[in-house]
Amino acid sequence: MLILAIIIGGMFIGWIAQLILGRRTRQVDWAMALVAGIGGSFVGGLLFSLIAGDGLALEPSGVIGSLIGALVVTIVWQLFDKNRRAKQRA
Repeated sequence: MLILAIIIGGMFIGWIAQLILGRRTRQVDWAMALVAGIGGSFVGGLLFSLIAGDGLALEPSGVIGSLIGALVVTIVWQLFDKNRRAKQRA
């Protein structure tokens, strides 16, 4: 049950990151949302929680850190995807 909650929470954070960055299409890239949400949560959420002194508890600092981490992962993903598509066209 915990793994399912982590996946759903990660996808939600990744979806919010896509909304903030403004998707080019109306559809959500769920693969990107999952990777960005879970990756951002591990890196950003853990880092922000430890810096704030909250430990591993679910606190606002961890959620904010997760969102910032997801934004970074989404930006990097979009840059790599853009470069890959440009190379395929050439």
